[in-house]
Amino acid sequence: MYSIAYLDCHSGVRGDMLIGAFLDAGLSLDTLNQYLAALPIKGLQLLREDVSLPGLHGTRLQLTFLDQEQPVGSIADIDRLLSAAPFSARIREIALAALRRLVDAQSAIWHTPLENAPHADIVTARDCVEIVGAAIGMEAPGITHLYTSPLPLATGSTSTAQGPLPNPSPVTLEILRHVNAPWLPCSSEAELVTPGVAAILAAQARFTTPSLTIERVGYGYSNTSQGNLRLYLGHIHPLPASSSSEADTDWVAVIESHIDNMSGELLGGLMERLFALGALDVSYTPMQMKKNRPATKVTVICPPDQGESLSLILLRETSTLGVRIQQVQRLKAQRSQQRITTPLGEMLVKVKRLGGRVISATPEYEECQRIANTLHIPLSDVYEVVQQAIQTDIIRLQPRKRVDKKPVATDGDKYTA
Repeated sequence: MYSIAYLDCHSGVRGDMLIGAFLDAGLSLDTLNQYLAALPIKGLQLLREDVSLPGLHGTRLQLTFLDQEQPVGSIADIDRLLSAAPFSARIREIALAALRRLVDAQSAIWHTPLENAPHADIVTARDCVEIVGAAIGMEAPGITHLYTSPLPLATGSTSTAQGPLPNPSPVTLEILRHVNAPWLPCSSEAELVTPGVAAILAAQARFTTPSLTIERVGYGYSNTSQGNLRLYLGHIHPLPASSSSEADTDWVAVIESHIDNMSGELLGGLMERLFALGALDVSYTPMQMKKNRPATKVTVICPPDQGESLSLILLRETSTLGVRIQQVQRLKAQRSQQRITTPLGEMLVKVKRLGGRVISATPEYEECQRIANTLHIPLSDVYEVVQQAIQTDIIRLQPRKRVDKKPVATDGDKYTA
């Protein structure tokens, strides 16, 4: 099982290349066929071909359709289809998020709201197979984080049923411009990035190079272009600590989602539940969403191994349709509790250190509240007494760094060269 996937898109990233790379890295063709058989695609055939070149070995996947452009249905149709199919929640989540990106981009290109579009069948068989196949490729090995390199910015045009379209296609550009995807110029005149894969990247990928340990590599080849897609599978590799070694380092998962139709009471209950299940921190930020709707940005910080389980809590128990998960490294000051003697009795305080040196210390709220209630005195008075004790018992007693001062010359000092 791997947690990180990184795509080296030096030759582009098409649907057949991406799924082929997953097959080359260990995805079973039988598993892929079993899942895709649940889709209403007529005459779909998958043919795996091993590719051997000097110094390279990879996989080419041929996707054959009885009707290349057969429509699958609207996004609502696909939503119902995926919910009824024997897919895991993770596959449905990835596929639906990408399909919505694709549909939104098509709507923007047509300059027509989807509900007013002249035809409801807006997702083709190839789009659906590419997106669902990529979702299967991510779910089978347990990938939770997808990263990708800059994409090749091709030139020229591609022949389609609607006539020639420039490369990259308008839909691909519309999808990827919203996520600030980086592009690098190239001389190829082929379609190197297809809309379906662009939707997957926009919904799931981060366009940066992670620090990871590489445990497996897969190569995917296309049927219509030269070159290959290289897929790295592995786990996060901790970055070295700071040179001063004053701060501790660790990794956490950061989960984010936007919610615009839940009451304050439900959000309060959600926070309590997330903390009870192991979240390290939960915060809510007010924001504006599309159509100027007020909304709340939910941010959850948790240990990396709990990222997926807490994300599923958000999907199951809130109105959100998707969440974003990323793993980040953080620097931490050392924290501890210390018992000190105060005029009001012994109390616990929180002590913050860097490299063993005390930076600050603060009263514990629960301790101060207990004393205030017991002695029937204002909480602010308790805080003031404890802070004075902190200055005496902790801050003033900590070792001070020795500073070597240079001798100061006096009028009686004589220096000779």
